[in-house]
Amino acid sequence: MAQLNKILFSTDREIKNLKASDKRYTAKDSVANGLFLDITTTGVKSWWYRYSLNGKQERLVLGRYPDLSLKDARRIRDESASLVAKGISPKQDKNKPKCILLRDYGERYLNEVIKKDRANPYNMILCLSNDIYPIMGGIPLDQVTVEDIRRTIWRKKEQGYDAAANQVRGLLKRMFDYAMTLGLVPYNPVLAIPSRHVHKAKSRNRYLSTNEIRTYYTTLLNSQIYRPRKLGLLLSLLTLVRKSELLKAKWEHINFEQGQWLVPETKTDSATGHSREMVVYMSDQVIEIFKELKIIAGDEPYVFVGRKSGTHISHNAFNTAQKSALALTDLPPFTVHDLRRTASTHLNEQGFNSDAIEACLNHTVKGVRGVYNKAKYERERIDMLQKWSDFIFSVIYEPNLIFFNNGAKKNA
Repeated sequence: MAQLNKILFSTDREIKNLKASDKRYTAKDSVANGLFLDITTTGVKSWWYRYSLNGKQERLVLGRYPDLSLKDARRIRDESASLVAKGISPKQDKNKPKCILLRDYGERYLNEVIKKDRANPYNMILCLSNDIYPIMGGIPLDQVTVEDIRRTIWRKKEQGYDAAANQVRGLLKRMFDYAMTLGLVPYNPVLAIPSRHVHKAKSRNRYLSTNEIRTYYTTLLNSQIYRPRKLGLLLSLLTLVRKSELLKAKWEHINFEQGQWLVPETKTDSATGHSREMVVYMSDQVIEIFKELKIIAGDEPYVFVGRKSGTHISHNAFNTAQKSALALTDLPPFTVHDLRRTASTHLNEQGFNSDAIEACLNHTVKGVRGVYNKAKYERERIDMLQKWSDFIFSVIYEPNLIFFNNGAKKNA
């Protein structure tokens, strides 16, 4: 093994440059006395703290790099050195609780809380894996500082995603609330960073006028964007469903004969915490669009087929297509979700039953009316959605004859 004082490091970059050798060796931290990195022949790097106590040499293994960062290894070394100065061996300190890394606690929180409370924990898992663990995963839970929290949240803000940064803050707050309940931490460091300083949500009111609908869909349908994405964005306007409900659509839930599409799981209700199923009554135009998509999908279970067999397209697929088409126009920005508001606004302006419109959006009616009004408005919704499709096709059909005729030829 190489001599302990021959190889030195002081920065994270220098640690990354320490490569595996044909012999195991150690490198010494030039800043923190007694802190070493042990590098095996396979490249595994482990932190050691060497110290003398009562005339004897002892070695304490702290953890692996990069799971335990240089900053945190130095912090643990300083705490251990303080014990040594008091004549206490860090290895024999029975009063010191076992170090729980935030990553390990995060997995416990995922299993004990998130998976029990949420039918689909995918977004929370993504947040943990992509936004929280890379920054704080290797830090002991009870040593997470306000600065660690701020750094994690602001990383997302600096990427330009303020709303997502606030979601990261919300998840961290709930994690530390539970950690306090379990007695693992004495206080919640996230509370030092108010949500209003991270992101202040603004209510959106963007919707497309009739002329904007014509311009956008003419541009979209005549673009080089993959045809199923074009049809999906058109379905979003015609059916009023959420983007997540559209991309997860399965053929087993679509009944062409009855003209119905069952959405078995929609967005979780904020009041009850439970998802609600919904029936979408398909217009003649929507049925024809689904028939074309069936030809493209073949035997795949999902309407919008993902890259791998048996999967659906990614969460951002429609976003990307929408932004690509929008970039070809001079229209003010809008999102895929704004297409739901567009449909709702036009339908209300055209005098349709507001409760039937809310039923199509799968919204719950608030207040006393919501408690007593359980009507589904089936006949009104069937009639309304057919007239809505007729209206939209009267706006976009003529400028896009080639697009629709090509679809008809494929179905022939």
